[in-house]
Amino acid sequence: MKAAAAARLSQGQQQLDLGIAAVDGAGPLPITSSRMAVLVDALLRIYDELGFTEKTYGDNVFRDLVLARIIEPTSKLDSLRVLDEAGVNAPSYATVTRHLRMFAEPRWQRELSRACAEHARLGPATLCLYDVTTLYFETDKADGFREPGFSKERRLEPQITVGLLTDASGFPLMMEAFEGNRAETLTMMPTLTAFMTAHKLTDVTVVADAGMISTDNMKAIEDADLTFILGEKIPTVPYLISKWHKDNPGSTPPDG
Repeated sequence: MKAAAAARLSQGQQQLDLGIAAVDGAGPLPITSSRMAVLVDALLRIYDELGFTEKTYGDNVFRDLVLARIIEPTSKLDSLRVLDEAGVNAPSYATVTRHLRMFAEPRWQRELSRACAEHARLGPATLCLYDVTTLYFETDKADGFREPGFSKERRLEPQITVGLLTDASGFPLMMEAFEGNRAETLTMMPTLTAFMTAHKLTDVTVVADAGMISTDNMKAIEDADLTFILGEKIPTVPYLISKWHKDNPGSTPPDG
């Protein structure tokens, strides 16, 4: 397009002879490398602002795996291809696998969670949103942790259950992994308790959907002197609400 535009601008003009002889084999310069500068630099800046560089002791392997997973979610092996296409000097696969044992240590997860909590500026009274999902593994062998269970993706393979706790804006604060056959309702209190213990919180309001509702959960939250907002389906619209809408068509109820 630039070449076509240049040709239109110079239409009908003759080339000025500068007296410079053409060099044999002259042509466009070859592109030897490229870099997704805007994307990579933005992600690196956010990564650093969240405090992950400090909390992970400057580990570039972990940082690069995070970048690759954001740019194009894929396997650890294929992440090296993603990094290469983005113009990032990717570590070798042997280096990645050697670092995985360190990334799996509980302290690594605690440090990342602490960085998220510091960024979110948790106050004495904290509102948290909680939900779960499942991640399956392409294997037929269960091992006590990866176990077949109720799958969000309707899969039969062994899976794990992942619980995510976020702040009111949806910013992630803590993630916990559980056995794939553990009921969703049995994941909320362990995650909430670990979160409060890690950040020395005493006043937390947890918001969850209908899948998290159980009598035991509600009793456990109340016994811990916490509060909760649990979404629950109701068969019909309450009479007071339906009457208000009938009497005030096309209006929005005032606060309170």
